[in-house]
Amino acid sequence: MKINNVVVIGSGTMGSGIAAQLCNANIPVTLLDLKTEISQKAKERIEKSRPPLLIDKSKIDGINVGNITDNFNLVAEADWIVEAVVERIDIKHDIYEKIFKKRKKDSIVSSNTSSIPISILSEKLSEEDKKDFCITHFFNPVRYMDLLEIVKNEKSDLEKIKHLKNFCEVDLGKGAIICNDTPGFLGNRIGVYAMQVAMTEAFKMKLSIEEADAIFGRPMGIPKTGVFGLYDLIGIDLMADVLKSFIKELPESDEFQEVAKEIPLVKKLIETGYTGRKGKGGFYRMNKVDNKKILEAINLETGEYHPTQKINIKSEKVDLKALINRDDRYGEYAWSVISKIINYASSLVPGITDEFNDIDEAMRLGFNWSKGPFEMLEEIGVANFFDKFTNYEGNKFLENLSKTKDEKFHGVRQKYTDIETLGKVKKTATSIDGNSSASIYRFNNFNIVEFTTKANALDYDSMDALKKATDKPLIIINESMQFSAGVNLTYTMNFADKADYKSIEKFVKYFQDTCKELKYSKYPVISAPSGLTLGGGFEVLVQSNFVASHTNIVVGLVETMVGLVPAGGGCKEMLWRWSQTDEAKNDPDYAPLKVFDIIGYGKTATSPVEAEPLKYLLPENKKIMSRNSLLNVSRSIIDENRDFKPPAEVSFNLPGKPLKEKMIKLLEKLYNNRVILDHGMVVGTELANVLSGGDTSIDKVLSEDNLYKLELDSFMRLIETKETQDRIKHTLSTGKPLVN
Repeated sequence: MKINNVVVIGSGTMGSGIAAQLCNANIPVTLLDLKTEISQKAKERIEKSRPPLLIDKSKIDGINVGNITDNFNLVAEADWIVEAVVERIDIKHDIYEKIFKKRKKDSIVSSNTSSIPISILSEKLSEEDKKDFCITHFFNPVRYMDLLEIVKNEKSDLEKIKHLKNFCEVDLGKGAIICNDTPGFLGNRIGVYAMQVAMTEAFKMKLSIEEADAIFGRPMGIPKTGVFGLYDLIGIDLMADVLKSFIKELPESDEFQEVAKEIPLVKKLIETGYTGRKGKGGFYRMNKVDNKKILEAINLETGEYHPTQKINIKSEKVDLKALINRDDRYGEYAWSVISKIINYASSLVPGITDEFNDIDEAMRLGFNWSKGPFEMLEEIGVANFFDKFTNYEGNKFLENLSKTKDEKFHGVRQKYTDIETLGKVKKTATSIDGNSSASIYRFNNFNIVEFTTKANALDYDSMDALKKATDKPLIIINESMQFSAGVNLTYTMNFADKADYKSIEKFVKYFQDTCKELKYSKYPVISAPSGLTLGGGFEVLVQSNFVASHTNIVVGLVETMVGLVPAGGGCKEMLWRWSQTDEAKNDPDYAPLKVFDIIGYGKTATSPVEAEPLKYLLPENKKIMSRNSLLNVSRSIIDENRDFKPPAEVSFNLPGKPLKEKMIKLLEKLYNNRVILDHGMVVGTELANVLSGGDTSIDKVLSEDNLYKLELDSFMRLIETKETQDRIKHTLSTGKPLVN
């Protein structure tokens, strides 16, 4: 069974997102709604969306639009019909009646519902039609959230379900997990329960919302929004509706009922319009004081707002053992929340899924947790867990585990897919090397380096791991959300604050040496990026021999935003790439001016397709929809390059002073128009110095080392200025650039 044509009925947020992802996969799709004008407006929203739902704006032409009156006959041509209309069962039943009268034999029909059971959705279908019906619950935004829950029941044609799963996994790039027809399915059942536990325990222990979010966040391997920040992001009123649905669907004996009870403060927030970010605020709000915006947090006991307090729990790494063993209320809170999540998740096996492993993957793919409940239990240790947790009567999973005390109970990861993923192969490595910033997994014929810092920011240890791993073909790949957000600015500022510029210079030089070693290694080096690939992260990628890129990347050189210039070879490599164009061969100024524009503005691309015109990626670099396939594709590159020979070193002929003066004139125009300010001129001038070749002339040959030296010298001059340090500190504290 092949899926070559899809109809999506309902052009709201989810229907539009599904249509856009089908478009990304080059699958013809028709988007239908009550009126063609509605679906046309949805198509326009897709084209303008931020972050972009399309990997390339030109793909918008792959979406046809229509209405369910005049164009419903198109359902007869579809291999898959996706219903994504409002969550009203009467409307859905009416749509299904029309679909099953019109559809062609053997086509698949699915609903994108997040809460209505398949038994209710399909209750009016014939026994034959029920075989071809399932739930395909995509998570929002569809392009970026990996999880797709395919819900089946005893009536479903399992072979057809498997074909659909394979299509969604390979062609659409989803982490497709087949699960049973239970309330909330996998992700929301555990994810919403975890949020409620984190919230109710914060109330019980009288923690501030800032304290709760500081624990139920990065230290637990959960996104930094925490629980109260996530509530505001989703919408407090929407969460209240979700809880009502769970209360209605779940038996009274289910532990969810206890944590889903209405909280007076939450009720009051909704009644007064404090529904989260979409309203006047929620648990957090922005307030103006003396014409300055101040982020405020609510007091859970009084309901009054106060300026947010920064909570430093002195833990940057995910270390659950250390977290739950803290002898303070933060440790008490962490243990209470984690133990309850583990207990609840394990109590649902095998009811919601036969493979407990799938629950971990649902939390990773749908909620961006770094570890699911069972991986948390594995990290804490079975014996350690049962030393602290004794109230598991009636939980068959924990009762059995308490008897076996099997520390290796978790076994193979990512059972939901047949693809050989990074998560699977890490456990089969013959040895694991590395340090606190990166792990090296050693196999018979290749190595893997995985960065392990916050946002995979790079430091001396990251480079050390890369250097050590070039003794075999090397794949640089990460299981976390980001490839690398760039050089660790905190690490750099720790030296700058002590005026220890020699250590900074030593680090940047080591970074350059490492990147050069990657480029000219005896064995092939493959970078397999996904997510943020910025600054130093891009410099690692661009000096690898091969690239296998996920379609969801954000790539670019953004150093000028923090008052620096790329100094790990980024300027050098971009100059070389642009110098190979026909235009550059006729005009020596062409390549430096192009790169000056790209780096000066800190331009980024949000997909490999967008990256190619900037030459951040090249046509020969592989572009992959399925993140799970990155390792497989990288290994195939190694197999295809058994006779690999490192590239020849390159050289440059740059115009020098005349070109630098031309660049400065461009800067002066921006300065006069107040596009840049005083320090922008300084940073731009340093960038001009590097890209023009410094003290050189067009007839002089510059080596790569000469370019590295120019980058390093400019970087060091800038890092020593107060203005650059102010930019870095501002970005670290606010996440936003400072224009000074």
